[in-house]
Amino acid sequence: MAFPGGHIEASDASLLAAAVRETREEIGLDLARTATHIGTLDHQRAQPRGRPMNMVIAPYVFRLDEMAPFKPNHEVAEVVWTPLDPMANGDNHTEEERIINGSPVLFSGYRINGGHFVWGLTYRMLQSFFQVLDAKWQPPEQR
Repeated sequence: MAFPGGHIEASDASLLAAAVRETREEIGLDLARTATHIGTLDHQRAQPRGRPMNMVIAPYVFRLDEMAPFKPNHEVAEVVWTPLDPMANGDNHTEEERIINGSPVLFSGYRINGGHFVWGLTYRMLQSFFQVLDAKWQPPEQR
């Protein structure tokens, strides 16, 4: 479960341009035509399997001005939309065990549409987004 993303290419004028291109390539949504860029979240360091790596994620937030059909590429199994309120309110906050390096590890996340589990970097980006929307917002596990 992840947001569209990837690496900046030589042809990209900026990180924002890379985000727009990656979204168009991965899910067929042309943000330049159908959305307004409303902000940038704090950068997030990638930590696969709990190990920091030399990769920083620059999340960009857009407001869709019009809905367009999605055309996922070979990297994307499914495009999932879900309301933000249940996540921000902690209504669908849960934990799930994943096996990491042969051992079970418990992860916090959100259970959305049809059982999808939002966790890891995507979960952290959503928490950053909720904090920007409401400075008093607290993660569900800290309430």
